Amino acid sequence: MEIKTQEPDTPKKPWYRQLYVQVIFAIALGILLGKFWPQPAIELKILGDGFIALVKMIIAPVIFITVSTGLAAMNNLSAVGRVTGKAMLYFITFSSLALVIGMVSANLVQPGYGMNIDPGNLDPKSIQDYVDASKEHSLTAFILGIIPTSLMSSLTGDSILQVLFVAIIFGVGLSMTQDKSKPVIDFLNALAHPIFKIVELLMKLAPIGAFGAMAFTVGKYGLDVLWNLMGLVGTFYLTASLFIVVILGAVSWYNKFNIFKLLRYIKEELVLVLATSSSESALPNLMKKLERLGCSKQVVGLVVPTGYSFNLDGTNIYMTLAALFIAQACNFPLSLSDQLLLLLIAMLSSKGSAGVAGAGFITLAATLAVVKGFPVAGIALILGIDKFMSECRALTNFIGNAVATIVVARWDKQLDEEILQRELR
Repeated sequence: MEIKTQEPDTPKKPWYRQLYVQVIFAIALGILLGKFWPQPAIELKILGDGFIALVKMIIAPVIFITVSTGLAAMNNLSAVGRVTGKAMLYFITFSSLALVIGMVSANLVQPGYGMNIDPGNLDPKSIQDYVDASKEHSLTAFILGIIPTSLMSSLTGDSILQVLFVAIIFGVGLSMTQDKSKPVIDFLNALAHPIFKIVELLMKLAPIGAFGAMAFTVGKYGLDVLWNLMGLVGTFYLTASLFIVVILGAVSWYNKFNIFKLLRYIKEELVLVLATSSSESALPNLMKKLERLGCSKQVVGLVVPTGYSFNLDGTNIYMTLAALFIAQACNFPLSLSDQLLLLLIAMLSSKGSAGVAGAGFITLAATLAVVKGFPVAGIALILGIDKFMSECRALTNFIGNAVATIVVARWDKQLDEEILQRELR
């Protein structure tokens, strides 16, 4: 396991210079602007989109360098398969559990009951783009989509899994030719310093991005829509919170760390994810912090990017909860066997839905379209509030992947537990 040295203590910043404080302040300003001056607020969408685009620009180099140099340092390549296998076992278990919890919550609370919506009165044009996008959402297309057109194209595309795939292959090649490849390994290790410095600089723009994203959301959709469908929004946030505190909290306790201390440790990233509705916006910083917590570079490099496509707890809770809400609102009867079919379809369709804003809505459309007779037009009911729910999806996905990485690292004995406890304190 990689030996870590303790970084020297740095003086604590004043509260007003803390990134999460600045982002919270920016969110508040964005909400006020969107509420009272909606038209100018909508025009600020470019700030949020621009910030996310800047962060996504640096994600591919961060993953490529972290994974390839991590694998290059490994003498036993069988560890790659072992870590990946353990991670996938974890992902499948808790992603499936999240789907079940969403379904149980919908049956207990029944947030759509009594709405008596006629699907024929809903506007199908409002959801057409999502339905069209969902048609491309097949398991075959997902698997083939992991393979890039060329070695270099993965670094210029949008797919995290393509970058991970190429980084693993390249890292294995470096590991098998360590003596001859030493100049390349040294170069990549040196390149990591400016890359992570760029990440640090980009994070200083987070308050601006958060301000623009939140101003646009409130200006475009308004806060009133939240009150109209508060039953569904409240049920989703409560269910996701219980999943984090009870399920992930129990997993954390079993693995000898405290979920609340972890949440406090990554609070800056959580606030950023909340503001931008995208867990990708904090991915580089998450990887850096997990290494600082004592997880080995190899585990962080393999588990975090893979989790962004396979460990989407928030998206899974949302999918079954929203599907049953639509059925309840439109008085569409779903038997237990129908619900189990939805569950199985969701297990497949949710894979590959990377943590970006709007992906959960497209995945939901793909899932519902498979159930015969389901009033897919009912998706229009939640179109207005989906942006508010995407924040909770992104937060739950993000926290789930942070917990998963620590658990897999400990499971594979690649976690320095002394450093973990010290950092969390």
